[in-house]
Amino acid sequence: MSPAVAPRLAQRFRAEMVPALQQALSIRNVFEVPRVTKVVLNMGMGEATQNAKAMDAAMGDLTNIAGQKPSLRRAKKSISQFKLRAGVAVGLTVTLRGARMYEFMDRLFNFSLPRIRDFRGVPRRSFDGRGNYTLGLKEQIIFPEIDFDKVDKTRGMDITFVTTAGNDERAFELLRVLGMPFRQKET
Repeated sequence: MSPAVAPRLAQRFRAEMVPALQQALSIRNVFEVPRVTKVVLNMGMGEATQNAKAMDAAMGDLTNIAGQKPSLRRAKKSISQFKLRAGVAVGLTVTLRGARMYEFMDRLFNFSLPRIRDFRGVPRRSFDGRGNYTLGLKEQIIFPEIDFDKVDKTRGMDITFVTTAGNDERAFELLRVLGMPFRQKET
């Protein structure tokens, strides 16, 4: 099911941002311009080993945030110190591509991140050296899709932006042009 109209951020990326990136990065071929290929949302649920209902609540929250159902991640090994057995569900993950990815990035950059208390921007040092960026959030209630009254517990998540940039400088420029609110000065 794809929407009849392309997402607003996708249209702006093709029309305005690709030429700007071409000029800023000195790229001659339009196909060499870096792009975001996917966005991965990951929520670790260590508490699910004691409380099975926590996984259902987290799955509902992540479904509302991403717009598609997350997949369960199960423990591969048993670890007695953590009271963990192999095969027990310990996390959730969602991979967004295409129109859903652009819709999610638009909502994240323009609505969700500014709702964080004392928000001064996201850190610049969270790149992995290959042009991918990972952002850690402490609570899921910053998303407007989450009803604050129905939240049983605040849970954090990691959001990874996978790009074709190849290095951190090009990826930084791509995400900056897309609207990622980076901090002005790194502390």
